[in-house]
Amino acid sequence: MKVHKKVVIRGRVQGVWFRKYAQEQAALFSLSGFVRNEVDGSVYIEVSGESEHVQVFIQWCHSGPPLAYVETVDVEENQEHHTGAFLIKT
Repeated sequence: MKVHKKVVIRGRVQGVWFRKYAQEQAALFSLSGFVRNEVDGSVYIEVSGESEHVQVFIQWCHSGPPLAYVETVDVEENQEHHTGAFLIKT
């Protein structure tokens, strides 16, 4: 079953390659969507894919890449449905 989520990650998550690692993780599970840095220092993700794959991706977001320090991960349903590649937005 396909699901569509919005994810906001807070902590030391910018300048640590979070977006690139997220794109690589998404590719492992054929997920669609995008990731971008926000002006408040958080990382924002919209992700679509098979439920179990999205759950594994969100679990990865709780730790992130090696240099990241994740404080919070907020997840909510998304009405937007993404297809195709998982992109890094600026």
